[in-house]
Amino acid sequence: MSGETHQHGDPGDPQRPIYHITPRSGWLNDPNGLIQWGEQVHLFYQHNPHGAFHASIHWDHLVSDDLVHWRRLPIALAPTPDSPDADGCWSGVAVDDGGVPTIIYSGASAAGQRACLATSADGLLSWTKFAGNPVIPGPPPGLDLVAYRDHCVWREADGWRMLMGAGLHGGGGAALLYRSPDLRRWEYLHPLYSGDRHQTTPVWTGSMWECPDFFPLGDRHVLIVSVWDHHMLHYTVAMSGRYAGQRLTPQRLAKLDYGDRHFYAPQSFRDRQGRRIVFGWLQEGCSGAAQLTRGWSGALSLPRELRLHADGTVLTAPLPELAALRREHRRVAARTLPPGRLTPLDELRGDALEIIAELRPGPQGVVGLAVRRAPDGSEETRIRYDPRQQQLSLDRTHSSLDHETDRTTHVAPLTLRDGEPLRLHLFLDRSVIEVFANEQVAITSRIYPSRADSTAVTAFAEHAPAALLALDAWTMRSIWGDPRDPHVTNQESDREE
Repeated sequence: MSGETHQHGDPGDPQRPIYHITPRSGWLNDPNGLIQWGEQVHLFYQHNPHGAFHASIHWDHLVSDDLVHWRRLPIALAPTPDSPDADGCWSGVAVDDGGVPTIIYSGASAAGQRACLATSADGLLSWTKFAGNPVIPGPPPGLDLVAYRDHCVWREADGWRMLMGAGLHGGGGAALLYRSPDLRRWEYLHPLYSGDRHQTTPVWTGSMWECPDFFPLGDRHVLIVSVWDHHMLHYTVAMSGRYAGQRLTPQRLAKLDYGDRHFYAPQSFRDRQGRRIVFGWLQEGCSGAAQLTRGWSGALSLPRELRLHADGTVLTAPLPELAALRREHRRVAARTLPPGRLTPLDELRGDALEIIAELRPGPQGVVGLAVRRAPDGSEETRIRYDPRQQQLSLDRTHSSLDHETDRTTHVAPLTLRDGEPLRLHLFLDRSVIEVFANEQVAITSRIYPSRADSTAVTAFAEHAPAALLALDAWTMRSIWGDPRDPHVTNQESDREE
């Protein structure tokens, strides 16, 4: 496996991922409008085409035939001066209204965030805003709200339902429930469910919920919310439970991803196979000045399938279709890992890799992998499992020599059965790392190695000998699609092909 880097996508930017969605230029945040339309999947995201900062929010537009390779389409929504979305077209969803593609989004203006609607008459290529916007003129009367924005819309037997993200002063986050016969006239009902900002277990749910997502999964219903707080705590929580009487009774609640703000504002949709597929926003962990200098900001996660554990915990797993991105394959032989020192995997290095590994910690010992390691160890990111604490950690302490990057450590609970090996599935894509462990937990984050030679992969053990049982790795190709498509604009290409 070659140690050469920067061979796909933008060769001049060592931090731009090649197989995660990024904007061609400018700003990216929440994924929006995910929908299966015919044989294709359409994905929109919050986008500022004018610079790598959050302002003048548009909806950028991508399309895929396979959920792996993507093509860019023209911008779908842009702010209209002197209108309900004059200050931005904020987060929302796309639905099929009797064969009419319809977007419901939060229009931002001096009046606040208000629900707006747009439709397409040409197969989702262009959009016409509803003349009667906003379709909901303001928050429900009588509620003292922290904030009010973002939408989830679905159809029930007697009409449409919508959730709005909100927070109640002195209370906590809330998902406010509405109903409508036609997507244009809405009646507020009550909170589908609201949290308590004073309750901290099993996970604190904060003072405001953004980007609510609600859907059936298995024998339960799931509500996913992005927890927002004045103290800048951001993470995603998923709760599963029973939906009856237009209310949710949660029975299980946990973080959806333990990378906290680096997997935020996820949105899901049901694909033609009946799977519930989710994307999240991978916020940057470098300075705003660095983002402005390079001219782009933000990435989306790889597509994941949402599943229910037997105990009701909502889990995520990378789609098997991602194997289409694999290029050169390497298999690393099994070996013993002596404690207290790194075991170099000399045949394996790179900055855009998929790695599947099985490791067995020693008695009372720790085991893990280090990626993006420099020859002298000055830069590295460690994935570490401690069976005594039953914790998986993503240690970014030495991920970058740039001290203006976020280098905190992420920690996830992980309990293995007696004799069960640690099974890691890693996606490493320049400044993005997604870690899945034993089909139980995910940790997603951003790393910014500054050295071009920070590409090595090593294994390690602490306190007791451990074992590397198996490891397979692949270099990865670009996700960007066919530039011959007549609707493609600003098309990247895989320069090695």
